[in-house]
Amino acid sequence: MNAVLPQAGDAPLLQVRGVGLHFGAIAALQSASFDLWPGEVLAIVGESGSGKSTLLDVVAGRQRPDNGQVLYCTTAGEWVDVHAMPESQRQLLARTDWGFVHQHAGDGLRMDVSAGANICERPMALGQRHYGRLRATALQWLDRVEIARERIDDTPRTFSGGMRQRLQIARNLVTRPRLVLMDEPTTGLDVSVQARLLDLLRHLTRELRLAALVVTHDLAVARLLADRTLVMQQGRVVEAGLTDQVFDDPQHAYTQLLVSSVLQP
Repeated sequence: MNAVLPQAGDAPLLQVRGVGLHFGAIAALQSASFDLWPGEVLAIVGESGSGKSTLLDVVAGRQRPDNGQVLYCTTAGEWVDVHAMPESQRQLLARTDWGFVHQHAGDGLRMDVSAGANICERPMALGQRHYGRLRATALQWLDRVEIARERIDDTPRTFSGGMRQRLQIARNLVTRPRLVLMDEPTTGLDVSVQARLLDLLRHLTRELRLAALVVTHDLAVARLLADRTLVMQQGRVVEAGLTDQVFDDPQHAYTQLLVSSVLQP
């Protein structure tokens, strides 16, 4: 795949251009495109099977598209094609500039090591070795995600679902990534736990000026967190715009159906 790279400068952080992916005869993605700007939260919504999680996996480099490009602007202002990069370079990007928050926190945590060790794994991978500073960093992040400091030496197996998800967030954000990808971050949590987690995510994305891509089937999550929203149906982006506009005045029939199904008693 030959990259046609845009010019650096006043540009998005991420550009997805005409991405397509088939699983046999099934079109999982069809010409999906969007931009993501620094400091912006973009939600991707749609029913199960709409292609939203597949699109997230393609952006993250976990699935290779049949066609199209995922272009990322590095800290040096250079554009790189995520799927044309060597695997070692893509892994480094995932440990430094990017974070990935899994739907199931157990997939994004090391369940048999302490909470502090989970938080410190990324800084250690970048060369930090001073035990005292690493432990201090872990304690600071436990505070930020509202986990009691005395749990620093406990393993995630002893944590509730909401605590595991907050620990996974700390593990990803400790290195101050520029881009965070989130796959259904509130699914499976009680309503009160969801509300607490969403409040935390909204605070951290604003405070750290993170660019975030959030996949969710829950329109309330998108409305609370996202500046803009993409609506997907059968692998296509059928509507995109400012979140309030998309939900308050939907133009596409599928978006209208999604919104009306949520509003019905």
